Amino acid sequence: MIKIVSASELEKEFFEGRDFGGSIDVVKDVLSDVKKNGDKALFEYGAKFDVSSPAKFEIPREELEAAAGKLKAENPDLYAALEYSHDLAFRFAKKQRESFDEFEIELEKGLWTGQKNIPVDRAGVYVPAGRFPLLSTVIMTVTPAKAAGVQEVIMCTPPRVHPDDLEAAKGQGAGVPGKPFTGGKPYADKGIMAAAFICGADRVFACGGAQAVGAMAFGTQSIPKVDVVVGPGNKFVAEAKRLVYGAVGIDMLAGPTEVFVVADKSANPKWLAADLLAQAEHDIVAQPILVTDSAELAKAVQKEIEAQLADLPTAATARQSVDSFGKIIIAPSIKEACEIANKKAPEHLELAMDPGENLETAKKIVRNYGSLFVGHGAAEVFGDYAAGLNHTLPTSGSARYTGGLSVRAFIKTVTTLRTEPGKEGPQKSAKAAGLLGDAEGLAGHARAARIRL
Repeated sequence: MIKIVSASELEKEFFEGRDFGGSIDVVKDVLSDVKKNGDKALFEYGAKFDVSSPAKFEIPREELEAAAGKLKAENPDLYAALEYSHDLAFRFAKKQRESFDEFEIELEKGLWTGQKNIPVDRAGVYVPAGRFPLLSTVIMTVTPAKAAGVQEVIMCTPPRVHPDDLEAAKGQGAGVPGKPFTGGKPYADKGIMAAAFICGADRVFACGGAQAVGAMAFGTQSIPKVDVVVGPGNKFVAEAKRLVYGAVGIDMLAGPTEVFVVADKSANPKWLAADLLAQAEHDIVAQPILVTDSAELAKAVQKEIEAQLADLPTAATARQSVDSFGKIIIAPSIKEACEIANKKAPEHLELAMDPGENLETAKKIVRNYGSLFVGHGAAEVFGDYAAGLNHTLPTSGSARYTGGLSVRAFIKTVTTLRTEPGKEGPQKSAKAAGLLGDAEGLAGHARAARIRL
């Protein structure tokens, strides 16, 4: 059962970052192997870790299109939902792109400085397909890259046995964890392939795990080197991203997911319990937190969580998350509840309150979060799936210094300088630069400045 505690009982550890990855030596070996041996290493790791190790990695475009067509015919409602989610995400990301200004300004007469926003040439996105094939992650990674203007978007996702190879795999007792089917056609989760086609991924590869991150970071004979790698994954994928940073850019290092709800007595216990459990079902180490100034609401939510767990298909995972990492915190006031949220800096922050003083106070106070959901109707799950927002967000307190995945991850903001001969500004800069070069003992710098006087 989720614990109810008072704000005064919170320990220092509650506010510290949660990292369940650690330094994983095997990832270093995998990355080194991929960098040195390319495709050969990918084949070996596929045969070791995946259910399928295909003869080639790239999934043909016609396979993606066929997967999309099949989904549209067999489940038109899901297909429409994916299209709708992609449309919202693209429109939101395009607006973000438009908000990054380019300018040139004359700081002094004849001294012109500017800013340009240039997309990277090639982006790599990783889409997990473990217990839950994350169709929505395709939308949240490919779409902002496309909106940013990236020329080529590469996607890697764990391989699956191709339908044409199912009989052969069955005959060998292969195509299962620990005994992959080798040498077949490249294939992936059919929903992920359909989403990749809808979102316009340029090339898709049936390659998963840390080795896929290495392949995109360093390039292999089959998978091209990219400029930035984004997307979620397990602790091995996260560690791989940490280690390749510098060779490529990355979006962020994501830890266990978390939701933090600040609620007053106007909140609906059933809705709050549903929101907390929606996050808890992700992982046994997910962290669902509720802070309220109402002891009555706290008890009602605690009771409702137990009631909803009774018929939740993912109850086994959600139960461990709720019991081990969940909390309902009773704070003296909504103001103090918001300050606890600021100190925690959660991935998702909900303000479950009626319009009025409490909500307006909370909106003014909160400042550390990945995404903010304002009011009872703004469910966090909307942000996960279909509200335009990106669901790849900072965790473990990193919302104190960064936001979530956006077009910004795929854009370089660079600066420019030009001068007009004979004008006052360049002359003043040359004199100042010469003096600073002298002061630092860099005679060449000083000469390069003064030679222009």
